[in-house]
Amino acid sequence: MDSGITQLRILRRRWMAYEVAACILLALAIASLAFSIINLLCAMVLFVISLAALLYIRKPWKITDNKVSSLLNLYYPQLEESCDLVLKPYDELNLLERFQVAKVETALLHLNEQPKQISKHLRQSGIILVLLLGVSFAIAKSGISLDFPSKIATHRTDSTVKTIPEKVLPEIESQRISITPPAYTGKAKREQSQFTLNVEEGSEVKWDIKTNIAVKQVSLLFNETENIRLSPNGDHTGFTGRETISKPGFYQVAIDGKLSDLYQVEVIKDAPPVIRIITPKPYTFIDAGEKPQVNITTQVSDDYGVSNALLMATVAKGSGEAVKFKEYKLQFSNSFNERKPKYDLQKLVDLKALDMEPGDELYFYILATDNHNQQSRTDAYTVTIQDTAALLSMNGIVAGTDLKPEFFRSERQIIIDSEHLLKEKDTISAEKFNGLSNDLGVDQKLLRLRYGKFLGEESESNIGGPEQNGVSDPKDFSNINKIMDEYTDKHDNAEDAGLFEPAIKAQLKATLTEMWNAELHLRMYKPQDALPFEYKALRLLKDLQQKSRSYVAKTSYNPPPLKMEKRLSGELKKIVEPDVHYTMKGADNPYQAMQNAVPVLEQLKSGAIMNGASLHALQLAEQQLSSRATAQPAEYISSVSAMRRILASPKQVQAADIGRVEKAIQFTLQAAKPMPKANATQADMGLAQQYYKNLNK
Repeated sequence: MDSGITQLRILRRRWMAYEVAACILLALAIASLAFSIINLLCAMVLFVISLAALLYIRKPWKITDNKVSSLLNLYYPQLEESCDLVLKPYDELNLLERFQVAKVETALLHLNEQPKQISKHLRQSGIILVLLLGVSFAIAKSGISLDFPSKIATHRTDSTVKTIPEKVLPEIESQRISITPPAYTGKAKREQSQFTLNVEEGSEVKWDIKTNIAVKQVSLLFNETENIRLSPNGDHTGFTGRETISKPGFYQVAIDGKLSDLYQVEVIKDAPPVIRIITPKPYTFIDAGEKPQVNITTQVSDDYGVSNALLMATVAKGSGEAVKFKEYKLQFSNSFNERKPKYDLQKLVDLKALDMEPGDELYFYILATDNHNQQSRTDAYTVTIQDTAALLSMNGIVAGTDLKPEFFRSERQIIIDSEHLLKEKDTISAEKFNGLSNDLGVDQKLLRLRYGKFLGEESESNIGGPEQNGVSDPKDFSNINKIMDEYTDKHDNAEDAGLFEPAIKAQLKATLTEMWNAELHLRMYKPQDALPFEYKALRLLKDLQQKSRSYVAKTSYNPPPLKMEKRLSGELKKIVEPDVHYTMKGADNPYQAMQNAVPVLEQLKSGAIMNGASLHALQLAEQQLSSRATAQPAEYISSVSAMRRILASPKQVQAADIGRVEKAIQFTLQAAKPMPKANATQADMGLAQQYYKNLNK
């Protein structure tokens, strides 16, 4: 018994060791790939994380003796699927099981090899490690790395630029750079020891450079065009200079004509204010019975602070040629003295205070100004007071183009009757007033049911009445059409697109909703509360009338008179084909220099020697990369430095520098548009020409 259990536990410990080793190999494979693409620190962190994750997934500590015995039973028939008997206490075994245990122990001692399942994960992990090591080696040789920025540039607003250690000239002992942001930013002065700059637009930068030896001259060369000489101290070991940075690019430090590496200059531009109007909607109607006022809620934000915000309003009165406009400049109640970066503003505009009457329109927009005096404004919003007199006018009835049936305009009569009932409220009894109001509610219901037919709604005229069977007549006993009409439901007609377009149908449903609300208040004997809903329903109906109209402009064509003597004569001598010649000149390719540099770089990869033509091609490409680095330093500064190293030592070119330059060129070049050309035709051995010649015979 002891020998069998010992053999099982040896296999279990070996299996656990193989699983742990497999996890380590997989983590090493992932870390090697990360090391070739990113850096060593990231690879170490990724190794620890991936190893912990793999161990948690595989769980080698959960491999038990029972699992080992099951595996042995599966792969070795000589065990007769009795390996688990070895794990049982000897006292609990019967006579037959004890004989079987003796056979199993003998078989375990004579196993020639271990099951392949135990080392399966280890073999797979070894293969993956070898493959990823090869991929990592290829990536390292090609110079591909993640230090080249992606196309999606991120704005860095930190005061200290975190980059890799800079390469400075050996003559420089120390440097201190002071950055004073503009006053409108509200930021304090800061200092840094790196030459790479990430400053706000308009910042004043001061350089204090100390050298370890006395030099004649120290200057700063910006974008290869602007040269700034620094002022020396008495012993020419300390130099100071100032410059206002307003555009991005790069610069170099020159000490007695010796140039340093390229240092990046990024400029954080001041964005204009951002305005978001929360309420009201872009188009707002104030119906009859509603208060003539509008609540304007907006949010104004800026990166450095908002100095002011105004509500610019324009009131339009009248119509046609008699329209008049009047402008107002309204202030918000908030104070902008603190110049916060975000304000939540609210303004309740009383339209009566602006002398607005029914039919007038209010156009307004928000104008915001930031601390840098940059302004931005919103789109114009419209607020209209509904003109009830125009709704009740008879112009739409007598118009010749209005072909609506009569009940499309009966909402107007309900409004007139409701207003007349309110005027007579004090002269009639409460019982009569309630009865007339209920009658108006019935009229509103009938009108709503008429509109409901256009949307497939069912009639409500018989609800609560005596039951009537339309097929009770013996004559209709076998009339299948009448039976189907009586007992089938036709809900599917409501959403058919045969009558109205979806927009018209939606507005018609909104009209029915307003009629429902009007009927509710009329049935509750509150005609005053029902008037706003009645007016809104009428306005929606007027809009439907206007949408149904169409206008077709009258056109006419006066052809030239025909010459009867030439008509049907077939004379075509004076009709000749125009002979037009065009000279097609191809457009200049702005990327020609970069395209010419690509084959030169490929030749350098194979160890070719650079001649004069190749050197000239790379110099032209370097000029284009430098011009682009002036506008986008984050994307091109590393490639410009790599190109200059290639030009400085063409016989000792690094593969990493070639990879950076090629990546920048691929980032810049655009896909060429295909030029028009004739379709390629297959050779017909002259059969077509012979065919056309025979036609002329």
